[in-house]
Amino acid sequence: MASIPDYLTLAEAAHLIERRELSPVELVRSRLDRIAALDDRLHSFLLTVPEAALAAARMAEAEISAGTYRGPLHGIPIGLKDIFDTAGVATTGNSRVLIDRVPTRDATSVARLSAAGAISLGKLTTHEFAFGGPSFDLPWPPARNPWNTDHFTAGSSSGTAAAVAAGLILGGTGSDTGGSIRGPAALTGLAGLKPTYGLISRFGVLPLAQSLDHVGPMAWTTEDCALLLQALAGHDPEDPASVSVPIPDYRAGLTGDLRGLRIGVIRHFFEADNKVSPDSLTAIDAALDVFRGLGASLGEVTLSPLNDYAACGYIIMIAEAYAVHEANLKTRFTDFGEIFRDRMVQAAALSAADYIQAMRRRRQLIAEYTAATTGFDLVITAAAPGPAPRIDQVPKFAPADRPSFTMPFNITGLPALTVCCGFGDGDLPLGLQIVGRPFDEATVLRAGDAYEKATAWRARRPVLAAG
Repeated sequence: MASIPDYLTLAEAAHLIERRELSPVELVRSRLDRIAALDDRLHSFLLTVPEAALAAARMAEAEISAGTYRGPLHGIPIGLKDIFDTAGVATTGNSRVLIDRVPTRDATSVARLSAAGAISLGKLTTHEFAFGGPSFDLPWPPARNPWNTDHFTAGSSSGTAAAVAAGLILGGTGSDTGGSIRGPAALTGLAGLKPTYGLISRFGVLPLAQSLDHVGPMAWTTEDCALLLQALAGHDPEDPASVSVPIPDYRAGLTGDLRGLRIGVIRHFFEADNKVSPDSLTAIDAALDVFRGLGASLGEVTLSPLNDYAACGYIIMIAEAYAVHEANLKTRFTDFGEIFRDRMVQAAALSAADYIQAMRRRRQLIAEYTAATTGFDLVITAAAPGPAPRIDQVPKFAPADRPSFTMPFNITGLPALTVCCGFGDGDLPLGLQIVGRPFDEATVLRAGDAYEKATAWRARRPVLAAG
């Protein structure tokens, strides 16, 4: 068999596996070799499970050879963010507090990926409990950006972003409470989807803030995200927020046809409320021209200032997170990393009235957004202020440092996709955010896929060498 390329999309690998032109065993072995060669600098994995992965790959190869092909995830190597429970494999939340925790049951999302034939290579680095990072005082170092390892990946799905961008895995899981899928996707040049609240089960996923938490896929392309979403989406009675809705064929909806689509642009978010870098502004404007060229019509959307959404979401997030971690913070304070515990201390000063007022404001903002976007199929805004900063220059209170472009869509619970829209200073990726109506992931994915196929950004990959 010819050597396997360093970079394959999930869809490309699936096509070759289905045609029996690519061995799942050789594909998994090639990714494990790549992890061994590169991850000492990227730190994207907390642990790998090579024996279990190769055993699963041999089983996948035997099933496919016997004519039992489960679908496009069959035999595909992925990684799991270390807040997703994995039976018999440690799930620590990247925290000393849970360093010895080994679940006895898989998270629903993990079980669904396994049933579709995906093969986990191990557990991926995250910020501590999906909130505190990048931290340098934990048992494991923070993940690094493959485009330049001196730079940040964003968080908290940092290891998933680094591993996918470096070609160590073909896709992975992320969670998103205020932007933890879309932020890392933006800074590492990936596609990352936060689906509608309730579409993917969170059972078996360590919580941060339960009214804001989402689970979603991260991969190199929108098409790859669609393939992962197909396996992940669906009702789960063990998640009380899970919603029973029809699940379409997401890949079949990637027609490339955007004619007649109506797109609203929240321009004041990135031009006034949190001004993006000049290269990001240029890239967003160029992307809007691409959408026009694909047949979409564009209009402007005006909302309350971005900081209203960000501040509202931040208060809700830290209040709900404190409720999760209060007992351990009171008895094991110094077992947490400095960044996590110092951010959480803010929540101890909040009152019940503060939380209730934030929830009231949330309802107002949801009503405002719904009214302002009536008549639009999609909304577009920035995903990040600019290229990735240096990892040693991220402020301790970064979530409150500048208003987040991603938090509005955790507050509203709407599906939001980040895609790469160019490269800025230091040849680092830039990101665009595409937002849809509730449970209309199909239109969001169609737009992201059409944009990617109309531009050249997906052809660029980090240049990495062993050592």
